[in-house]
Amino acid sequence: MEPFPDESPDADGDLPENQADGQGERGAEEKRAGVPGSDPELQRCEERIGHHFADRGLLVQALTHASGASHRLVSNERLEFLGDAILGSIVCEELYRRYDQLLEGDLTKIKSVVVSRATCARVSRNLSLDEFLILGKGMAGNAVLPRSLMAGVFESLVAAIYLDGGGPAAQKFIVEFLGSDIDRAIVGDHGGNFKSELQQIAQRDFDATPRYELLDEKGPDHDKCFKIAAAVGKKTFAPAWGRNKKDAEQRAAQNALAQLRGDNPPYDLD
Repeated sequence: MEPFPDESPDADGDLPENQADGQGERGAEEKRAGVPGSDPELQRCEERIGHHFADRGLLVQALTHASGASHRLVSNERLEFLGDAILGSIVCEELYRRYDQLLEGDLTKIKSVVVSRATCARVSRNLSLDEFLILGKGMAGNAVLPRSLMAGVFESLVAAIYLDGGGPAAQKFIVEFLGSDIDRAIVGDHGGNFKSELQQIAQRDFDATPRYELLDEKGPDHDKCFKIAAAVGKKTFAPAWGRNKKDAEQRAAQNALAQLRGDNPPYDLD
């Protein structure tokens, strides 16, 4: 059967002009629409994560899962490898600078929580990064993407931002989106809730509820530090300084627990 005139190729094997124009219009429409990897979507992603790329190719690679890549070398797997190392290094430095009274073991435990796959995946989901991922057909149909995939894209973005904007840009991104996780780990939301432990012991052994006494504060209003001591009954334990009242209370409780065990308080500053 002869092809219809408007569908037949021309002498060079190209599509007729009207059909080629239609494909061009569809391509332009895809660039405007919410298509992963399109310019509007990349811009939306940049606004979401707070970093505008000089090299958007890095952002595209960070968002490209192996299932949606033409070759695994152009997927985000290599960036994920680099991002994991950068993330650990920056979080370690942040903990070292913020909490100069914590010992190595405490810092290690906190770091392991903050950089865990569970934490990275949760941050990715909070940022709705799945909206921007470039996935293969098999993965794109999943209602809920695997935790490992969501954690991987966060680590890949860390590396892409580092390569595009340097260490300060990567540090800004990590602190902005993981800073609250650092604070939660410090004050014990992940198993080290010293205030809760002290309350249980005080009620069980002394039939009393711990009190927390503010002894001093210093610094400007936007960056105050607080000195607080825990007290049980008539006994007041060694005070501790903290970057905020919750932090100081946790440290004061940790001091009290140590003294009740007969140990030296870890935050004995007087």
